[in-house]
Amino acid sequence: MNGDEGEGEGGDEPVLRLEAVRKTYGASVVLRDIALEVPAHSVTALIGASGSGKSTLLRCANLLEEVDDGAIFLDGEEITDPHADQDAVRRRIGVVFQAYNLFPHMTVLDNITLAPRRVRRVARAEAEAEGLELLHRLGLADRAREYPDRLSGGQQQRVALLRAVAARPRLLLLDEITAALDPELVGEVLAVVRDLKEREGMTMVIATHEMAFAREVADQVCFLDGGVILERGSPAEVFGAPVRQRTRDFLHRVTAAGRL
Repeated sequence: MNGDEGEGEGGDEPVLRLEAVRKTYGASVVLRDIALEVPAHSVTALIGASGSGKSTLLRCANLLEEVDDGAIFLDGEEITDPHADQDAVRRRIGVVFQAYNLFPHMTVLDNITLAPRRVRRVARAEAEAEGLELLHRLGLADRAREYPDRLSGGQQQRVALLRAVAARPRLLLLDEITAALDPELVGEVLAVVRDLKEREGMTMVIATHEMAFAREVADQVCFLDGGVILERGSPAEVFGAPVRQRTRDFLHRVTAAGRL
């Protein structure tokens, strides 16, 4: 099971492409002419201070926010076109936020199998077999019949990740998924993301404050400042030899805070 159900879509096109994307709230410009390409099977990490535009970028990519200018493409198809089928687009993009958003009245297994059964039209038995395999791989098989309120925060976030992955999205967007967790639970959630990259080849865009994790797992790092991608490059380039003074200042602050 992987995120390549749409393998071949768009040829050499990046899975996600943003062109001159601009987003405002009233007089406040949150994203300023954002240009970004995310190749297949790659991980792009968005870093920057709170309010820099990371979460808004992800919300625009999933059409949860309407852009004011520019265009967003998924496998070469402009999804910001007014005629695009937004529901069909969202079925190809998985999103996990820092709030787990699990359905409290459903068991863990029912949460995970809902999208395969309703969206992919997979038979219940097949969906449950897939779901149990995912849970087993992450040491949660014994929690399959539990309800979310019986799980720890780290377990709930891992289930939220599995629920998104079970839908076999073309693209997975992760928005500060460890922000609401106690420090001792962060590692178990990040291990899932690492596994998705290494074993599934999942294409992901991750907004994160976990600099050490971004350095380890990302193929591309983008530093956002004031709604602009001020610097981008490989982890070695951005973390090891940042060009911009604002990037160096930000990394100095997070290093002092113990996050790098």
